[in-house]
Amino acid sequence: MKAELKPLIFLFGAICILISLIHIAVGPSAIPGSIPVNATMDSEDRFYATLFGGFGAAVIWCSQDLAKRGGPLFFLLIVFFAGGISRGISAWQVGLPNSFFQFLWALELLLPPLFWWWYNKAYASGEPLNG
Repeated sequence: MKAELKPLIFLFGAICILISLIHIAVGPSAIPGSIPVNATMDSEDRFYATLFGGFGAAVIWCSQDLAKRGGPLFFLLIVFFAGGISRGISAWQVGLPNSFFQFLWALELLLPPLFWWWYNKAYASGEPLNG
């Protein structure tokens, strides 16, 4: 289980960095269904994209030694889950986003508990620490 979890956590972080870089490079037009925005909203999107890139880098850092970095990984998974809750607040106040973002919303609510369950199963199982 450890051997499978490590590359998935790494991939999770790498995808976050890739999304971040796309937003930094092209701005809010990277968002499916977006409309042209003013300079303030463009600046805000690229700023938050940079933070999301840092989030991805931290996830990758955790993936390099899951046995010792479970605490930081748990915190990062909580942050990602909170992002899904934020999408729920948006849906409640403004309405549902397009179907792609509803899919992302589901991932944000499902991946953190799945990864944490998997982590606990792998690292509490007594498997050798080779993953």
